[in-house]
Amino acid sequence: MKVAILGYGVEGRSAEKFLKKEYPKANIEIRDAKIQGKDYLKGLTKFDIVVRSPGIKFFSPEIQRAIKKGVKISSSTKLFFSAIGGSASGGENARGTLIGITGTKGKGTTATILYEILSASRRSGHLAAKPPSGGNIHLIGNIGVPMLDELPKLKKNSISILELSSFQLQDLDVSPHIAAVLDILPDHLNYHRNFKEYIDAKINLVKNPLPRCQVFKDTHICLVANCSAPLIFYFPDNKYSSSIAKNGTGAKNPVSIDPDLELSLPGTHNLRNASMAAAIAHSLGVNDGIIKKVIKNFKGLPQHLEFIRSLNGIDYFNDSASTNPASTASAVMSFIAKPFVLIAGGADKGLDYVPLRLALKYNPPKLVILFGANKTKIKKSIGRGVPIKLAAGLEDALSLAMGVSAPGDTVIFSPGAASFDMFKDSKDRGEAFNKAVDTL
Repeated sequence: MKVAILGYGVEGRSAEKFLKKEYPKANIEIRDAKIQGKDYLKGLTKFDIVVRSPGIKFFSPEIQRAIKKGVKISSSTKLFFSAIGGSASGGENARGTLIGITGTKGKGTTATILYEILSASRRSGHLAAKPPSGGNIHLIGNIGVPMLDELPKLKKNSISILELSSFQLQDLDVSPHIAAVLDILPDHLNYHRNFKEYIDAKINLVKNPLPRCQVFKDTHICLVANCSAPLIFYFPDNKYSSSIAKNGTGAKNPVSIDPDLELSLPGTHNLRNASMAAAIAHSLGVNDGIIKKVIKNFKGLPQHLEFIRSLNGIDYFNDSASTNPASTASAVMSFIAKPFVLIAGGADKGLDYVPLRLALKYNPPKLVILFGANKTKIKKSIGRGVPIKLAAGLEDALSLAMGVSAPGDTVIFSPGAASFDMFKDSKDRGEAFNKAVDTL
């Protein structure tokens, strides 16, 4: 069997390790732009199986040509859910219960809160749908832990919480047992051909059959072998989240903000995501007291509107994970009636900055500082009425922010754009911001 692995990053290496173990006689070839150059996708039709990393476009001409020639296209996500034959066939790979979470933003926050709730519940013994002893909780997927690396640790009574991006969902043909659809807004239009393709990828979370599952036979939720559709949680006030949920045949659970929850993080969007995690935990029979305690103590994820430091009475927040205008708009709306300076800009993804313009109109800033490749585009989109300065780079932007800030002010670093114009990724960008703030 001839196998090609497209992309040799974290997922590509994980897939290689898995395939070598599962199919020791297979002829595996690595295809990566850093190895073969720009022609690394050529000649895919000679392979039996092609394993695509998330960053490789599913609808690229080369992959579509291979599909027409009968080549099996897979991915780490598909291998995890239901591997390609051999000793890992028939859905045996993804042992236990799978909870899949997707959305434009908030996936990591929701998945992490749910993980902490279920972990606390398991430790306390208050999980009503308690499986046999030995069960464990796993947080994997787009959040940074490769699914296939975690696979050997899973038992039939494990619960896996999967953060799933549109890239991972694009050709998925199996749904998780529980599916959560957060707020959906236009994003990744530099990757997807259009917004419809982006939505269609998300729909795969809810519309497919389930992997086999022998856990939680005594619970009120049907998570057993004869289930045919996922249990769906969604935000009814987001039309795209609702639309995606309607494509699933499983039971649907609309989620709204839980007024009884206390969250230390700023922003209504964070409270929405916490409410989603709470709703899923409630459905699994978790004690209400545990849910509220975990959410109240949750400190947030790094670079997700993260408080970095206070200097001379000025607070600095790092929201480098914000890579679209809507998430930056949410950051702006998290500091209503508080004087703030916004630092934004980066690599463009073909998105409309109207959401940011409206947020700045509703909650006017002291100053907006723009840097990066799309700073002129954002300036034009924001329009008149908002004070704007352009910066040469991140350190220059911070210098400008310090120059106009006073005690009691907040500096928000929320780019609303991709990072690859000046940085390796959004994490690298966030670390650069933290370093610059730490040296002020």
